Amino acid sequence: MNKIILIGRLTRDVEMRYGTNNNNTAIARYTLAVNRPYKQNGGQEADFLPCIAFGKTAEFAEKYLAKGMRVAIEGRIQTGSYTNRDGQKVYTTDVVVERQEFLEKRADNSQLDFGAAESYDDRYMDIPDGIDDELPFN
Repeated sequence: MNKIILIGRLTRDVEMRYGTNNNNTAIARYTLAVNRPYKQNGGQEADFLPCIAFGKTAEFAEKYLAKGMRVAIEGRIQTGSYTNRDGQKVYTTDVVVERQEFLEKRADNSQLDFGAAESYDDRYMDIPDGIDDELPFN
C-alpha cells in the first residue's frame, strides 16, 4: 500500500501548467513544509516535500491554495528519474496529491510569518485544573 497523509504549509504559490498531450491536463506543483515532531538543537525542523496534482485537483489547488496556507493532503509517493542536460541521472520523489483540504481560511494566513515555525506543542490545548468530572474520558 502506498498512502501518505500530510499537514503542512505551502512554501510558495501554486505553479500551474497544462499537459502537452491532446487533453491538456491541468498540472499543479507546490512544495509543502511539514514540521517534524521533535526539535533538534532548540529549533524546529521541517521537511520540504514536492507535491504534484492533476486535473480537477490541480485546478482546486490553483484557485484556493496560496503561499503560507496550512493544508492537509492525501496521496501517494511516486519516484522517478531523468537525465539532465549534463548527462547525469537525477532521481526524483514527489507526493502525488489525490485529495487536499485547506485547514484555514485564505484571509487567516495574511499575518503569517512563514519563517516562524509552529511549535509541535502549540497544536494541543492544555486542560485546565478542576474539570476532570466534566470530561467524557478519564
